[in-house]
Amino acid sequence: MNRYPMFSPQQLLSFVAVCETGSFTRAADRVYLSQSTVSQQIRRLEESLGKPLLERTSHQVQLTEEGERLLGYARRIIALNGEAHDALSDQWPDGVVRLGVPEDFAAATTSLLAQFSRAHPHIRLDVTSGLSHELRRAWQQEMLDIILVKQLTGEKANASRPEPMLWLDSAAFPAFERDPIPLVLFPLNGLYREELCQALDALGRSWRISYSSASLAALVAASGAGLGVTLLPASCRLPEHRILGAESGLPPVDNVELALFYRPDATPAQIALAGKLKDFCKLC
Repeated sequence: MNRYPMFSPQQLLSFVAVCETGSFTRAADRVYLSQSTVSQQIRRLEESLGKPLLERTSHQVQLTEEGERLLGYARRIIALNGEAHDALSDQWPDGVVRLGVPEDFAAATTSLLAQFSRAHPHIRLDVTSGLSHELRRAWQQEMLDIILVKQLTGEKANASRPEPMLWLDSAAFPAFERDPIPLVLFPLNGLYREELCQALDALGRSWRISYSSASLAALVAASGAGLGVTLLPASCRLPEHRILGAESGLPPVDNVELALFYRPDATPAQIALAGKLKDFCKLC
């Protein structure tokens, strides 16, 4: 007997869709249900857990801490469901390759992944994008075969390269001069968050969290629009941004890297995909 209530796959699908789109309307389109049905499924999921998973406002939907914890599990449950079906069918005789990438590499790598799929038509490629700590946790639980993640330097990876970082503020609506300084950052456990807060503490500046999102694109847009100061990869800089340099007193951040991990017993197909990612990202 299972002493825990079973999660409904459809509720988890709707929950993940809302998290990834940031909207009940767009989530409903993705899962081919009405908006009211998606809302009802999320409500029932929250009631079954006895915890709020989403904070709803008129402008955005944000994950609560409990919602963030569930999101990684939900993605893995959905992926395992699909993998179980494939394992018992003849559709993918050469198996499944499960890849995890950060959000800012999800779109950039689509052409490479399409080429890989064409070269390996009998392999199912499952790609998950998310925060690096979520991908790392899934990797440790052997739910992913290959991961490309942002991490602090020091942990040995199969390949890596430095990730240049910038302190960014809005050029039109500067936030750094405000008191307290509004911050735009990832949720709890998100990379760069601790570095940002510690740097401001070292300057003796007071700060507050004005905008938090698991979406990198949302953070980039929010900081450019003037919602607050942020610390992000240099590749994320928009024309709307101004760079906060040495004159601000903020230290350079040079301890972040992009790292590639795959397992010692990786299959030839997994090694081939890892090699393509290594070349694409200029890792060594």
